[in-house]
Amino acid sequence: MKTIAQTHPRPASAAADFAELVKARLSFLTVATAMAGFALGIDGPWDWLLLAATLGGTALSAGGAAALNQWWERDHDALMKRTAGRPLPAGRVTAHDALVTGLVFSFAGVAILALFANILAAGLAAATVAFYILVYTPLKRVTSLNTIVGAVPGALPPLIGWTAARGSVNAEGLTLFAILFLWQMPHFLAIAWLYREDYARAGFRMLSEGDDRGLMTGRQAVLYALALLVVSLLPSVFFGYSAVYFYGALALGAGFTAMAGNFACSGGSVPAARRLFLASIVYLPLLLGLMVLAR
Repeated sequence: MKTIAQTHPRPASAAADFAELVKARLSFLTVATAMAGFALGIDGPWDWLLLAATLGGTALSAGGAAALNQWWERDHDALMKRTAGRPLPAGRVTAHDALVTGLVFSFAGVAILALFANILAAGLAAATVAFYILVYTPLKRVTSLNTIVGAVPGALPPLIGWTAARGSVNAEGLTLFAILFLWQMPHFLAIAWLYREDYARAGFRMLSEGDDRGLMTGRQAVLYALALLVVSLLPSVFFGYSAVYFYGALALGAGFTAMAGNFACSGGSVPAARRLFLASIVYLPLLLGLMVLAR
């Protein structure tokens, strides 16, 4: 039986294949959140070498985890339209090369953080890779709760930036972690609904599983968006962020929640799910930018 990858190959350059193997666009988002964490955690003059090491180590760790994930899931990716054109299922990169790339990038990223930042930041990076590959990845075919589990390593990069700058974790840093954790849920619920048939074809169990009309998926998106709105206000309540931040976060959270509510009331509308996904992409950089400016 032919896989989708075999029936729909697509040409790509070596550079494009490498960028896709390490999920360069997703890694950029990871580095951006680590940058925000560093900016919020720094106390005093900026150490530019420390910043470069933090961002470089985080980028390598994220790219390594992405390559290892694609190595692990290459046969399942071949069954999905969304991922069949990736370098591994399409046969443009070998499993051996992907595995070596993933391991080298992951170890290099952790080592850079250990040498130039601190052991805590390096430990968080190592935990991110290990949890993503050894816990979240296999759980995707076991339980629909895998998305909640996967949100943990997804929320650690800003904490890596924070600990690299501060050398410790406190309540403010954990609040940043909580914001990233909660943000991921409506974001990935929208993705799970948009590609639910693809995920089912590959045997991945998502939170949208068994939800034919999108009611449960929509309700979860609203609940997580509301929780995110509340948590996003905590920096003003407890950590002295300005009123500008409070009202800005309130407005952003209200808009994001409205998009989740629109999806919940849409009866499983694909356009509504896509609008929620796009709203999540807009919301996060605006909120993090507002946090950095307000602090």
